[in-house]
Amino acid sequence: MITYADRIKPDDGSIYFYLENLKKKNYQIPTFQRNIVWEKENVKKLWDSIYKFYPIGSILVWETDIKLQNHRAISGHEITDDSARTEYKYILDGQQRTNSLLTSIYGGEIKGKRDFDPTLYIDITIESEEEPDDESYKKRFFFWDEIDDRNGEMKQNIGRKKRYDEGLIMKIRDVKENFSALEKKLFEQGYTDFDHRYKAQLRKIKEVLDNYKIAFIVLRGIQLHEVCQIFERVNVEGKPLNIFDIVVAKTFKPKDENVEGFYLRDLINDFRDKTQGNFSNIDDLTYLQILSIFINQKRPDSGILNITERYLSNIKTENIKEVWAEAEEKKVLLKLFDFFENHLHLKGPELIPFRYFYMTLASYFFYNSNADYDFLKKYFWFYSFHNEELLRNTTHLWNHIEFLNNAKNGDITQFDRFLIDKNRLRTSSYSSRGRLSRAILSLYSNQEPKDWKHPDRSVITDVYYLLADKPNLHHIFPTNYIANNPGENKLDSNSLMNIVYLPQITNLEISDENPVKYLKDYDNPSFVNIMKGHLLPEESVEWSRRNVMPENGLDMFIERRVDIIIEKLREKLIGIKFEIIDTKEKSEVGE
Repeated sequence: MITYADRIKPDDGSIYFYLENLKKKNYQIPTFQRNIVWEKENVKKLWDSIYKFYPIGSILVWETDIKLQNHRAISGHEITDDSARTEYKYILDGQQRTNSLLTSIYGGEIKGKRDFDPTLYIDITIESEEEPDDESYKKRFFFWDEIDDRNGEMKQNIGRKKRYDEGLIMKIRDVKENFSALEKKLFEQGYTDFDHRYKAQLRKIKEVLDNYKIAFIVLRGIQLHEVCQIFERVNVEGKPLNIFDIVVAKTFKPKDENVEGFYLRDLINDFRDKTQGNFSNIDDLTYLQILSIFINQKRPDSGILNITERYLSNIKTENIKEVWAEAEEKKVLLKLFDFFENHLHLKGPELIPFRYFYMTLASYFFYNSNADYDFLKKYFWFYSFHNEELLRNTTHLWNHIEFLNNAKNGDITQFDRFLIDKNRLRTSSYSSRGRLSRAILSLYSNQEPKDWKHPDRSVITDVYYLLADKPNLHHIFPTNYIANNPGENKLDSNSLMNIVYLPQITNLEISDENPVKYLKDYDNPSFVNIMKGHLLPEESVEWSRRNVMPENGLDMFIERRVDIIIEKLREKLIGIKFEIIDTKEKSEVGE
């Protein structure tokens, strides 16, 4: 049994010991490690630290019996075999350093650097500086393209090529493996004195290679879901590891003559590629969590009891293959995306108030050939706007799934009281990306608003034929106008009650004008109806026609729009007990 004291074990080993074990395929690099960024300067600085006996950081190794998908090779060096093992050693942190050390000594293939030899050379004529020098590595370490003078054509390399021919610039690998031959060549060049500085420098480099130790931190008994947290904390400069990456690596099955391969990342990317609309571009983790809901429903004994990392790490390849095939056959995800886009008229994931809606609604469409879309619309608007945010965590999630399962099974379902706070609508922020902000913008989009300038043209669309006709969020009372003409307004002009969808070109035309003035440019016999499609109060058009703006026009406009939105929600939630509160003192509200 592994104790807490055994979970983290410091260790060390020489550079050659480490690289030889890598070449013997005793270490693996899981595919969730990011792509290598190989740069000359970084490799030289790494070796400069080794030369000066500076620490280069530890290599974090995870020992486990779990088989993950691995990088088969790094820089052309095979590091993975298909033989069965009882234990695997995965490099969690240190891939960049590992690759730099490996290619410096054994050469290799660097992506994007065709015909480049990454073998590193060292110049023994450069003496050790007495004071620290951050630039000395540039004079001490070279690659072959910095040495080869191409028979005198590369004049800047002539001096280095001469030193190479004299045995004064040599491969680092040869210092370790062919030390006697290098000493002999120096002797033949006339450097016969044992204490000659070149021979002393050569011995120093050999001593460094023999004695420099790489620090290892070995993790044992670490659960799969814990790896994400550890990886993120040690990999400060890199992209955090996602549980999706772990599951991809764990469920990967290589293809051979007898076995059909499986790669979750390709499965999802292929689905994205062949699915129209924007919703297929939801993030990888959301897809994985949807799959976990399907697995929970299909196989209650699977151990997938939640969508948290603890349970997602238990997902097996056969679990995914089974539910994906059924979901694809029944077009479950397509029905989900269709509901958002064509029933609710939302054109992208950024408008969904709770990301858990993907999971709850996907569960409803799974094993359900007769969806009740009127019920689903009520469900969406009820929980999007409910004051108590009843879908903000996984505890709520499973209550929702039970509720939706009852509905699709034909059981009697009843929504609880709906509660909405007028003040939260009133003070909703344009700059916020919170649940209520997205809910309000979803409601605006749901109305399928029309362009003010071309009333037969929809503002919210997937197809843009002009460079400046994408939908923008426009302030009815422009913020600069209110700043310069505050009047008696007390409410914030950045309230989402002051926002409307307009084409970009119309938004630019309006700029910071007084609404009384610019609304005249769009007023026509059908303009009042167009304003209703934007959930805008008619009073603003009446002010424009009378060329009069009340001193507290913004406040009046916001108050009226709050009422309009509440009435629209009443329509959508008909039959549900509807309760309104206002947490702002009445005396503070603009009249």
